[in-house]
Amino acid sequence: MGIMSKIISGGGQHTTDEYLDLDIDLGDVEGSRGEAGMNVRIATISGQQDVIDIKDAVYDGDLVIADITRHTTSDSTMEHIVDDLRQVAEEVDGDIAQKDDDQIIIAPTGVAVARRKLN
Repeated sequence: MGIMSKIISGGGQHTTDEYLDLDIDLGDVEGSRGEAGMNVRIATISGQQDVIDIKDAVYDGDLVIADITRHTTSDSTMEHIVDDLRQVAEEVDGDIAQKDDDQIIIAPTGVAVARRKLN
């Protein structure tokens, strides 16, 4: 199973043990890495209760990639969830976009989601 499959797959709670720390050579900037201004958070939306943690993360300035494979986009629950997340994106002057039928990206203040692929 690939790393992205592990990150966005369902199956309950994930721990930090499931993520790989890539040993990247930063050359001269080694050790100068400070506190990140924004984190990219991964979430799975199983129901309306999952929206609370996503809202909190976006209000805190994090970008969230949410797996919605458990719902169809025409599902009324999913429509309510998307409306809630759209409202959060508007409140923080962020952005929201859906990638295919399996992911929603909710961006915080100052971050836009490009609608075109790089390649």
